[in-house]
Amino acid sequence: MDVARRATQLLSSLNVGDLVDSVEAFLFDCDGVIWKGDTLIDGVPQTLDMLRSKGKKLVFVTNNSTKSRRQYAKKFQSLGISINEDEIFCSSFAAAMFLKVNNFPREKKVYVIGEEGILEELELAGFTGLGGPEDGKKIVQLKPNCLFEHEKTVGAVVVGLDQYINYYKLQYGTLCIHENPGCLFIATNRDAVGHMTDLQEWPGAGCMVAAICGSTQKEPIVVGKPSPFLMDFLVQK
Repeated sequence: MDVARRATQLLSSLNVGDLVDSVEAFLFDCDGVIWKGDTLIDGVPQTLDMLRSKGKKLVFVTNNSTKSRRQYAKKFQSLGISINEDEIFCSSFAAAMFLKVNNFPREKKVYVIGEEGILEELELAGFTGLGGPEDGKKIVQLKPNCLFEHEKTVGAVVVGLDQYINYYKLQYGTLCIHENPGCLFIATNRDAVGHMTDLQEWPGAGCMVAAICGSTQKEPIVVGKPSPFLMDFLVQK
């Protein structure tokens, strides 16, 4: 215990330079760290500029799957921060990369309970995505002898943060996982809440994932933080 105490130091203005010098790459979360909603957090530009001036590698990792890397790069630029897509690892990208590195069949489709970010990253990786915001407009008619049809070629259901989630999507995803042989259930993350605006926390992707866990009685493959897949992928890159 005494050795541990001696080896551990509280970070201060006296030793922060030693920490910075000892690290080659810094990984930053985004929601609640770089920004809250569309409001940049004070001191962020100065901190990033300082680290870049020292030759540090910066990587921005977010579990928010509503945007693609391209869309996140535009958000950074709108806030006055210069960044390229290769420095961004969002969970929408992680979901597409999980399918790619595991040789998901190109002829199979992916049903998305989530937003445009997932659909865009799937398309860039060469996969066909279904669902997303478009299915947020669809209504289920619960009446006698109602048979809900779903695409039998769906081989994976990806669930992420979805402000358009509804009963239609829940039924579609559930049927694919239950009835399509070998269909994967993938979660971008299981965060309970997120900083979607600058004033409040909002329900996170974990709420949507929990709904599908409940209806399917299955646990998902999680590809975002803190999953081993995302961290291993980051190290390789």
